[in-house]
This record gives sequence, C-alpha cells and structure tokens, in this order.
Amino acid sequence: MQPISQVEGSFVDVEGRYVIVVGRFNHHVVDSLVEGAVDILVRHGVDGENIDIVHVPGAWELPLAVKRVLKVARPDAVIALGAVIRGGTPHFEYVAGGCNAALGNLQLEFETPIANGVLTVNSIEQAIERSGTKAGNKGAEAAMAAMEMVSLLRCFDGDDGGEA
Repeated sequence: MQPISQVEGSFVDVEGRYVIVVGRFNHHVVDSLVEGAVDILVRHGVDGENIDIVHVPGAWELPLAVKRVLKVARPDAVIALGAVIRGGTPHFEYVAGGCNAALGNLQLEFETPIANGVLTVNSIEQAIERSGTKAGNKGAEAAMAAMEMVSLLRCFDGDDGGEA
C-alpha cells in the first residue's frame, strides 16, 4: 500500500447493512435514540430494508447480542444504543464500564464498526437532553459515526487483502 497522505470517510458511500442493537431499559429515552438513528441512516440513502433492530433487556446485555449479530448477520456496521443513568449505588459504573469495554473489544475482534450510542449520564434530565432535545440526538450521532466508518473502511478494500 502506498503511503497515505489523508484518508477519511464520507456520507455518500454508506450503502450496506446496519443493525441497531438497543437496550429496552429506560425505553422512554432510548426510543428517541432509535428514531434518530433510523432517520439519519435513511436520510443518507440507506435502504430501510437494510436496517435491522434487535432489542435486548438493557445495556449490560448489549455486548452479547452485538457479538452474535456480528457472527451471524455480518453487517457492515452495528449501532449500539441504550441508556445507563447513575443511581445511588456503584451499579452504574459496572454496567456502563463493562458495556463500553466489551463493545470496544468486539469492534477490534470483528473489524466491524460498532458505533457506541449508549448514554452514560448522571440524571434523567441529562438523558432526555441527549435523546433529541438540547444536546442533540446521540442515536443520530452514532448512526453518523457508523456510516462514516463504513465509508472509511471501504477506502482500504481492494488493496492487499485488507491488511493495513
């Protein structure tokens, strides 16, 4: 491969199969994240038939479902969505930390983009702000990241077998 001066993904070459894996816990927040993700994918030309949604109980279960999706469905990208809201116990740290670390490891293991749209917030107000109000929609942002990574990785297809 020739030396690379600059490579980046775009939002044009984003066709492919996307799977949104979503934790139902805190669904009043997460439903808006899913709507934002689907809307942005479709607006950028992804066919609705190439978008699948898998529901799991909560953020803790996301990594296992994502791993199975990667093995069986072999999508171009996965978008993980959920909401972990801090409470009065250390449970928040275990769930949020474990979920985030596992998703990062799976992305490297399968060499497939996993956009992390799992909110980790201190209050329900912060979760609502990040699911479509003052702070934007983090589901839509995760979908944008997934599409950009799909496009970016295609820049490396066809060289020496994908080995960079």
